[in-house]
Parts: sequence; C-alpha cells; structure tokens
Amino acid sequence: MRLPDLSAARLLVVGDVMLDRYWFGDVSRISPEAPVPVVKVERSEERPGGAANVARNAAALGAQAALLSVVGDDEAGAMLGRLMEGENVSASLHRDAAISTTVKLRVIGRQQQLLRIDFETAPSHEVLRAKLAEFETLLPECDVVILSDYGKGGLAHIAEMIRLARAAGKQVLVDPKGDDYSKYAGASAITPNRTELREVVGRWKDEADLAARAERLRSKLGLDALLVTRSEEGMSLFREGKVFHEPARALEVYDVSGAGDTVIATLAAMIAVGSAWEDAVHVANVAGGIVVGKLGTAVVTREELGAALN
Repeated sequence: MRLPDLSAARLLVVGDVMLDRYWFGDVSRISPEAPVPVVKVERSEERPGGAANVARNAAALGAQAALLSVVGDDEAGAMLGRLMEGENVSASLHRDAAISTTVKLRVIGRQQQLLRIDFETAPSHEVLRAKLAEFETLLPECDVVILSDYGKGGLAHIAEMIRLARAAGKQVLVDPKGDDYSKYAGASAITPNRTELREVVGRWKDEADLAARAERLRSKLGLDALLVTRSEEGMSLFREGKVFHEPARALEVYDVSGAGDTVIATLAAMIAVGSAWEDAVHVANVAGGIVVGKLGTAVVTREELGAALN
C-alpha cells in the first residue's frame, strides 16, 4: 500500500521524557580491579527518549507533533529542550527544580551494550497540576493524543487527561506501564507489548485463549481497540468481535529499545488522517520492523517507510 500524506496529522504527546546518553568505546582489556571490561570512551551521543522519542518519530513521518512533559531544572533538561527544537517538535517542558531529569546512560563497546545507568526522580505535584492545565489548552489544536507512560510519575493525572481528551472528541492512544490498567479506562486504544499484557491478563495457552483474555480486558476498559506488539510473532489487533493479525516484518533485529515509541507514533499519525485501524497497524508494523534494525532510540523517516511499503 502507499503511505498517505501525514502532514495534516496533529498529535499531542504527553508523558515521561528522558535523555538517552550513549558512550561508545573500545574494549581491549579486563580491569585489574574487578572482572569487568575496561571501555575507553571515544565518542558520546545524546538522543531524546521516552515520550520525547515518540514525538520525534511522529515528526520524522511528517506529522505535526507537540510534546508536553516535565524535566528537571538541570543540564539534561536543557539538552532535551535543544534536541527537540532540532526535531521539529513543539515542546513544552515544565521545569521542576525539585527533580533531576531522567537520564539513561548506556555504555557500548564493540557494538554491544555493556552497562546501563539510570538517574531518575518523580516530579512534584504542583508541576503536574500546571501541566494538566496546559494540556486542556492544547487539546483543541490536536487530532490524536498519545499518552506515553514510562512509570516515572509524569502521568499522575492520566485518568483526568483521558476524560478531558475524550470529552473534546479526541482519539487517545496509550502506551501502558505496570499491572494496573484501570487508569487507562475510556481511552481509544492501548498498545502493550507481549510481556506487559501477560502481567495484566496472565499467561495464555494458545491464540484463542489470548483473544478471549484480550477481549475481556478491552471490554472492561471500554477501549475501541487493543493492540499487542508480540516481537517475532508480529502484532495482534483486538476490536469488538474482531481479531486482525500482522506477521513480524523485521529483517534484522539489532536493538529493540524505542520500537514501541515508533509503533505508537506511526499508529497515531495514521489514525489522525482517517486511516482504518487495520491499515494503521500494517504501516506501524512495517515502521517497527525498520527501527529495530537501528542502534538505540531511533526514528523511521517518511522516505524509509514509504520505500518499505512499496
């Protein structure tokens, strides 16, 4: 199929942002102090992560992307702001002096991740209330809302956000976290991966059992759709009385980090321009297959996706 023009899609991405730092180096010896490799760092790279990666993926596809989140009043927060400017994303990052911006530092030697170090603190209540007020003012300017939950505390008011967005007639897609999905009730769709869904509905023994469990969850939460990303098993879309399955598309799996961000950004952009759910899932699946072939949190461009679809 041909990729539709996504430039009319207006997406509002809200959620936990983070700065993904990469230290690349050479490993030539083991440390004399402990049985660990010594990495001689030769270069570093910084990329937007979490909800910020969702927004940059949407922008890379040509969609109009706005980002609303909370960062610390620190160097990493300032860096995230600068990075988003370069990604054609309209970012509103509320500064909270009481926290540190979430940073994930990955040390990579010989193209392999050797270590990851996380720095994070949950944002304060006052900043989150201010963000909720801005969310209300931004709603009229978007077609679809993406709520990107990374469990870092930035979506404490998610139930209220879903209610406000739905009352304004907007589609709401949620990338969920944790084992309590009741807070996502009333959203248009959620996009858990296989492991995340298992935490909520338990293990299934076959496809029929999965379909029954997924349908119970979808119905209980009042969702239009439940999309499960299943790695090498592809993706399964559950809607009332219907199951649509897309086989996996990855040519070579190099790094799965951030693949869910690409999938939900592509899905939302397609839904925003009026595509059918099945078409949106097909295109999102192809986009996910491209991005797992890249290192770290990466994007799929409109040109790459168009070529792969053709």
